[in-house]
Amino acid sequence: MMPLISFLIALAILFISWGIAQHYARKEIRFKLPVGAARLKKKRTSLILQRIFPFSRKLIEKSELGIKIKNTLDAAHVKLSVQEFLNLKILLMLVLTLVAIFSFGKFNPAIVLVALAVGYILPDFYLQRRIRRRKQNIARVLPETVDLLGLCVEAGLDFTTAARWIIDKTTPTPMTEELSFVLEEIKWGKSRIQALRDMAKRLNIPEVSSFVQSLVLAERMGTPVSEAFAILSEDTRLQRFHRGERFAMQAPIKILIPLIFCILPVIAIIIGGPIFLQFMQGGLLKGLR
Repeated sequence: MMPLISFLIALAILFISWGIAQHYARKEIRFKLPVGAARLKKKRTSLILQRIFPFSRKLIEKSELGIKIKNTLDAAHVKLSVQEFLNLKILLMLVLTLVAIFSFGKFNPAIVLVALAVGYILPDFYLQRRIRRRKQNIARVLPETVDLLGLCVEAGLDFTTAARWIIDKTTPTPMTEELSFVLEEIKWGKSRIQALRDMAKRLNIPEVSSFVQSLVLAERMGTPVSEAFAILSEDTRLQRFHRGERFAMQAPIKILIPLIFCILPVIAIIIGGPIFLQFMQGGLLKGLR
């Protein structure tokens, strides 16, 4: 029993440390390394992850796993190569396996398999959580971005110049990062329509898909882009309002889980515990007589 408790404590410490690291990573860091030092540190970390398990390159080349991992990393906007990410998963699997063996004091195949599975799934879980959060942030800031694009176009700028102005002058957001990537693709020779369609396909967000489709239709039909932006702004705000309503409707259902399994048992123990103890000791029956 004690080895299992030790393993669960070690696993809980790992999850708590990961949560604390994510919390502070989202905050603005006041003290930053110089650009050269930061790049050198990142390069060293990348080289360590790339060279720690050389056999992972052959594993990627012989399987189709690399394409799926590459698409997931691009969607999560994580600056790691496929080999680095796979090496990170292998390293985490080995660390959790060693922690499980030392916690139990012996080699238990079932616990080792659980540790290997957790180490393999945990990075994927992190990526999916990052992708989901990124999509939510893009959908939340999209109406304001569309408003700014519409104002810039009405002021006489074209779409490319307006997007560049928003990227340079506003606070960086996931949407401005995607627009910056679109401008880079246009710069290297891809057409604007194709770059926007690739962005919609990459993000897979309904609001962004409707945004791109409206721009494509406005360009094909020859209608003013400013009118399309005005309609898009209203539509995206309405979709964001409906999404907020859906989240609000899900709240009572989500509250039922802690209510049933955490709050109601405590209330039952507090109210029914003394009555049950008196009944077991016979005091309740004596009082009734």
